[in-house]
Amino acid sequence: MKLYRRRGKRIRSSDASLFFQFIFFGLVGVWLASFIPFHLSFLLSTTWQLDLFQAHFMSRYGLVSLVISLVMVTCCAFVYYRYRYNHIKQIIHRQKLAKMILENGWYETKQVAQEGFFKDIPSGKTKEKISHFPKMYYRYEKGMIHIQVEITLGKYQEPLLNLERKLESGLYCELVSKELHDSFVEYVLFYDMIANRISIDEVIAQNGSLKLMDSMYWEYDKLPHMLIAGGTGGGKTYFILTLIEALLKTDAKLYILDPKNADLADLATVMSDVYYKKEDMMACIDQFYDDMMTRSEEMKHMKGYKTGENYAYLGLSPHFLVFDEYVAFMEMLVSKENTAVLTKLKQIVMLGRQAGFFLILACQRPDAKYLGDGIRDQFNFRVALGRMSELGYGMMFGADVQKQFFLKQIKGRGYVDKGDNVISEFYTPLVPKEHDFLKEIAKLAQ
Repeated sequence: MKLYRRRGKRIRSSDASLFFQFIFFGLVGVWLASFIPFHLSFLLSTTWQLDLFQAHFMSRYGLVSLVISLVMVTCCAFVYYRYRYNHIKQIIHRQKLAKMILENGWYETKQVAQEGFFKDIPSGKTKEKISHFPKMYYRYEKGMIHIQVEITLGKYQEPLLNLERKLESGLYCELVSKELHDSFVEYVLFYDMIANRISIDEVIAQNGSLKLMDSMYWEYDKLPHMLIAGGTGGGKTYFILTLIEALLKTDAKLYILDPKNADLADLATVMSDVYYKKEDMMACIDQFYDDMMTRSEEMKHMKGYKTGENYAYLGLSPHFLVFDEYVAFMEMLVSKENTAVLTKLKQIVMLGRQAGFFLILACQRPDAKYLGDGIRDQFNFRVALGRMSELGYGMMFGADVQKQFFLKQIKGRGYVDKGDNVISEFYTPLVPKEHDFLKEIAKLAQ
């Protein structure tokens, strides 16, 4: 019984009309429950004669009771739709899953003989009957949809192991994870992704993790370095400022680079280590790299050092290099300078995790020309905001990614890979119009 509750409700072939069944039996049940009490005494005390029956129910009292019961049915239906809409969506989801299996033919049938009018005489006719319907379970829990499918090594194993695109587009959800259990594959999907959007006040960094949405975190201690891509108007700058404000609430040390001398460069008026000139930015990258290497050596001689543990185990603070418009900066450099910067950045993304040195890199498109030698693959958390081309998504998440990307005119919306190779819809934290980043960051910087 415990295993059944954990897996959820079994999807059956009869669920192909589940929504109609639910509406019909639900409304009829409510109508009978509200209509019969008006006539209970008549039904119990009167002999069943057609003329008496018609006279009673066609009387004024009978018509009034009918209207009252219909009004009650309408009110109950409205209240249920208003406060139990999620349950209705779950019924629709289960119906869609049943139809998916039936319409794709992912089941087995057998021919059975039909009974004649006389049971002892064979009719000679046969009909098709489902002999095996795949075990699929549906469960909705805390805004997440869990779908488990049994894997039996049968001829329908491949499609059942690759349901991501069908589930995302058919249920209008976003895949969060896909795991193989003993004889089952489990798909976990976010339902109503935008409902999990949080405000900037809810963005909290603690224990090496930064909350960005309900049930979505950037665990920079485990999956270091963030890559942000997006064109103008996609919400990239506000997202970076949100990260800076959240990280300043901790003991983190931040370095800000803005080669275009734009919004992030304005932070120089309220905090230190903000650079926008080429020479200063190159010097900052060198210093960040040198500090990382120095800490890596010093950690080995600290009291309490333990092999395999990171900077947080020793009580050290994290350092973040926030690099906006990275591609624009690389295009400023000559060949020799370009090579030197790439070499330092490669070392940072390869070695920074244990020492607590992390890179947040933003650009309009992660061109391989400036993120070569495997650097791009070391960014475990990747966010693509706003409008991007198929080529841009390919650069961001990989050319062979099996994902359908849709454009919605919502600022701060995009897609994210949290480091598990599962791409899902993403919404940056909401920033109120009256929120003043300079003012808030000035308070934190002091």
